Amino acid sequence: MTGRPDGERDGEGEGEGDFTAEQIARARALRQGVWPVALAGRAAGLALLLALGLTPAGAGLVGAFGGAWAARVAGAAVTLVLLPQLLSLPFGARARVVRARFGLVTQGWGGWAVDVLRGLLISLPLVGGALFAVYALAGATRWWWAWSALGAAAVTVALSWAAPVVFEPLFNRFTPMAAGPLRDAVLALAARDGVRVRDVLVADASRRTTALNAYVSGFGRTRRIVVHDTLLSTAEPREVELVVAHELGHVVHRDVARGTALGAVGAAAGVCVLAAVVSRPALLDLAGADGFADPRSAWLLAAVAAVGSALAGPVGCAVSRRVEVRADRHALRVTADPAQFIAMQRRLTVANVGEPTPPRALHLLFGTHPTPSARIALARAEVPAPAPE
Repeated sequence: MTGRPDGERDGEGEGEGDFTAEQIARARALRQGVWPVALAGRAAGLALLLALGLTPAGAGLVGAFGGAWAARVAGAAVTLVLLPQLLSLPFGARARVVRARFGLVTQGWGGWAVDVLRGLLISLPLVGGALFAVYALAGATRWWWAWSALGAAAVTVALSWAAPVVFEPLFNRFTPMAAGPLRDAVLALAARDGVRVRDVLVADASRRTTALNAYVSGFGRTRRIVVHDTLLSTAEPREVELVVAHELGHVVHRDVARGTALGAVGAAAGVCVLAAVVSRPALLDLAGADGFADPRSAWLLAAVAAVGSALAGPVGCAVSRRVEVRADRHALRVTADPAQFIAMQRRLTVANVGEPTPPRALHLLFGTHPTPSARIALARAEVPAPAPE
């Protein structure tokens, strides 16, 4: 082992010996087909925001909805949601075509379109509500940024709670896992960790994908273990237990609660930084707005937020990788089965057409989990040394 950070130190390239040359080539081909499209889509989205946020074009677009304050705020919300979504559609569709060639897509185009529409119906009221609140405060008090920061923190916490009970059912159907040895084993793992769960559910992920996954969601009485039906139909029961053990590790270490708290603090801090930037007269002049309280500054607000998000992204990914390593260690500790953990990582990587060791720059910028090679190497490092004779 070296002194590099957890999740990036060990196994870079080592674990490729656990995969065939054909599997590695297949994963590389998927990455080469999807990532250029994904990066181009991100660049196009950022370019759109900058083009409309740092020129009078965005102000003119919002102003076209009329001179009334409410109409302009509503127009800002509609354009901020619809235009980036419309721009992203060809990139998303192209990436979907590539993933379908690798057997990762099972959903038809009609179902995909319905999912896009559902996303818009969720985004529009959320963005609209946020903009109405921010611009109402901006017009009422010079301390609007402080109240907006508190509101952003509160909304972050509320959405973290609402996601599993309100939003997830809009995209998937959940049914209780059938009684049997696997359900008993999963509940036993939760009991061993002292985690109270309301139920063990199966999500119908196969309607969209062949990828494998499981997770624990919710807080307190709403907490449940969710296993994708694709995982149940593909993996061995012991492998399913290991995936669940990893997810329970997040609960044991309070990763969701900590992540929510950090997200709330980050949202509040982000609003304060945004307020300081978008209130600068030079930027407001570029955007063609009379002041920040003018709803025509909405595209400037979105552009600055997008730049900040892009800069903060790699930091968030680095934190996520460390959290995932800790959950891996938890799974290895409670199951004491590194060999099966390695088998599970192989299965997940092959089924999801993951690359054992992706390009380092891509991983550092966008990777939220350790590489499969690093995870396999971690499991091998956890194997107890043989006792001396």
